[in-house]
Amino acid sequence: MGGDLVGLELIQQKATEDKSKPFVLMENSRERTYVAQTGLIGEGLPNHKTEYKLEPATYEMKPGADKLEIRLATVAANGFKVEKIYTFHRGSYQIDVGYEIENRRQEPLLAHAYFQLTRDGIVPESSMTNIATFTGPAIYTDEGKFQKVPFTDVDKGKAKYIQKAGDGWLAMVQHYFVAGWTPQGKDEREFFVRKVADNLYSAGIILPVPAVAPGQSAKISVPLYAGPQEQAKLEKIAPGFDLVVDYSWLTVIASPIYWLLELIHRLVGNWGWSIILLTVVVKAIFFPLSAASYRSMAKMKVVTPKLMKIKEQFAHDRNRMNQEMMELYRKEKINPLGGCLPIMVQIPVFIALYWVLLGSVEMRHAPWLLWIQDLSSKDPYYVLPIIMGVSTLIQTRLNPTPPDPIQAKVMMAMPIIFTFMFLWFPSGLVLYWTTNNILSIAQQWQITRLIEGGKQKNR
Repeated sequence: MGGDLVGLELIQQKATEDKSKPFVLMENSRERTYVAQTGLIGEGLPNHKTEYKLEPATYEMKPGADKLEIRLATVAANGFKVEKIYTFHRGSYQIDVGYEIENRRQEPLLAHAYFQLTRDGIVPESSMTNIATFTGPAIYTDEGKFQKVPFTDVDKGKAKYIQKAGDGWLAMVQHYFVAGWTPQGKDEREFFVRKVADNLYSAGIILPVPAVAPGQSAKISVPLYAGPQEQAKLEKIAPGFDLVVDYSWLTVIASPIYWLLELIHRLVGNWGWSIILLTVVVKAIFFPLSAASYRSMAKMKVVTPKLMKIKEQFAHDRNRMNQEMMELYRKEKINPLGGCLPIMVQIPVFIALYWVLLGSVEMRHAPWLLWIQDLSSKDPYYVLPIIMGVSTLIQTRLNPTPPDPIQAKVMMAMPIIFTFMFLWFPSGLVLYWTTNNILSIAQQWQITRLIEGGKQKNR
């Protein structure tokens, strides 16, 4: 029916649950609907509800062959012969899908073709950590750039996107994987996203078919990329196609971080060690800022007993208490915000790194060592989250105790809260955070030791 692509397995990607099976990207079953449909627009022309015929045979890409072409035929009674053609390429996730139309009429044929992806709104591989990754249609044009179209906006009739352009592509995005129509050339194209049933959506592109004179034939074909979001491949598919990797609003920072991570991986060959080395590199780049922050916190830790004494002495005179505290800061040459500002500068980088590790399909089922055999899933024995929690506790102990008792209690509760949160985080993220904590502890301990030692000498 329609010659639709209703089943597509990626044999080099393992299934999420049963890793002995390949990952199923497209299927049409009771549980899921995700299909690639095409058709022609014009009187008497076949669409995705037309029956096609395939000659009985075994279709496989023979050894030594670079491509496999499959033709499905339908003969319309009103004077058209139409064949739908799939062309698969060796070593590529790209499939060419098109039509060959023979006009047996006495007048020219003017028609359009549509290429659409129809799927349900179920978020695949949903978990506590990847709910925020985008699932749904996305459109890219030179004018509108990269535009996501959430299913919720389609439901409300509020979907906003460029509807006509002379360039661009359309894709259906999900965590780690993407299917996208990427027309070549500069033909005027129309984009559409619509709800076709409860929890069922279609998104596609309409293109003009070259005019077909009587007795002549014409072809139209559009590449369909259907596979993992491997950025080295995506960049070569179409302008902006690598943007389907969801780095949230920090793409500008996340893209170079991924480039560096991939470069390190080429050298060491293991994504776990690559994450550790990347964390070391990022930590080294921000060393001056981190050092300034830890230096400020170390000074604050030294004067904390004096601050507590001032607070007790002037507990009933807040203005005098603030004056005495500011005088102490001036005397000790301490900026109360000195420990915060350098860290604030680094926060966007660390959030971007979080998104890189969360969104990179290369982490999926990638082993590190021993029991960590999938950096994209949680630690099965919770060893890394516990180490991370202990390192967070040590780091908290190295920080100055807040004068306010409530703040102090909150700070001491943070390691427990963080440990609980990270129990379900992907191992790659926990590995990054643990490595960062250990490096921070070493740096902070050294700076604190030097400053406290200097204070002792001055006395």
